[in-house]
Amino acid sequence: MQATKTDIYEEVIIAGFGGQGIILAGKLLAQAAMLSGMETTYMPSYGAEMRGGTANSMIVIADNPVASPIVTNPMSLIAMNKASVKKFGPRVKAGGLLVYNSSLVDEPVAADGSVDLLAVAADDIAVEMGNIKIANMIMLGAYLARRGLFDIERAAAALPSVLAKRYHKTLPINIKALQRGSQAAKDLK
Repeated sequence: MQATKTDIYEEVIIAGFGGQGIILAGKLLAQAAMLSGMETTYMPSYGAEMRGGTANSMIVIADNPVASPIVTNPMSLIAMNKASVKKFGPRVKAGGLLVYNSSLVDEPVAADGSVDLLAVAADDIAVEMGNIKIANMIMLGAYLARRGLFDIERAAAALPSVLAKRYHKTLPINIKALQRGSQAAKDLK
């Protein structure tokens, strides 16, 4: 059997502390990838104490079946806080992407100078929009705009399936946050 050529193979880590919506953002990215017809794996991890503890999601997106959900050296890192940049930043592959929350991170640490650094003041934008809890969607929107795997509309379409029904009233602001993050990334080109 001949191996097929893979055009898309993206390993992503989304990291931060509990309460920043890391698990939700990872789940949304994986679900949106599936809606786009891609193969995906999603593996969340969080510390013993939910709010304030460490949290990260490993997502692999490809156009062929994915062999393992483990991501050691990601092509992309979405880092919501300083500790996440410190832990995962040096692991980003050469030529990869590091999207970091410049509201909480002064100077990112990357493997080398070939890593694309995208500073998004997600917390500041979220506060300006009236809800600090949407910073994760701002970061995800920025990542999607910069990486170009699929459009924001796919992520918006996947939101109702990953957000608990009791939070569906927040769908409009979450969609606006995805769009605002996307615009922030485009403005920083």
